[in-house]
Amino acid sequence: MVPTIKRRPQDTTTGHDAGTRCTGRSRGALTTKIHALVDANGLPILLKLTEGQAHDGRSAADMLDDIGTGQVLVADRAYDSDALRETLAARGAWAHIKPMPNRVNIPAFSTFLYRYRNLVERFFNKLKHFRAVATRYEKHDANYPALVKLTSARIWMRFMSR
Repeated sequence: MVPTIKRRPQDTTTGHDAGTRCTGRSRGALTTKIHALVDANGLPILLKLTEGQAHDGRSAADMLDDIGTGQVLVADRAYDSDALRETLAARGAWAHIKPMPNRVNIPAFSTFLYRYRNLVERFFNKLKHFRAVATRYEKHDANYPALVKLTSARIWMRFMSR
């Protein structure tokens, strides 16, 4: 008789992979969000990864250190919050964020200035041209951000070689 050893499946909350994956559940699938801060040319300044279910507004709070006096943050509705606007106003910057439709006090908003948000969308489109980033080939929390940053560096180099 051959002795058999029964093993329990690895519990990801207590095993060696605990906290190493930046994937979260969003409507049933495993997802990851990439948050990007780009300059006026659409080139990345700062990148951050969060779980798919994480709220965008809370994730942006620690990305605002690079925004200074006289600069404008153009963001979509997901980042709309009074706290974010107050933080930027305290730094002397202006938050141009499309207001949520259920807001009671609607801040000033210009559709002309909001058009420049497409620079971020173009950056994400360039990022998705790299299949390993678009399909999230790397599953480990340290490898995937490194892959995104490497891809961003290639986008920078492509811009600088023009």
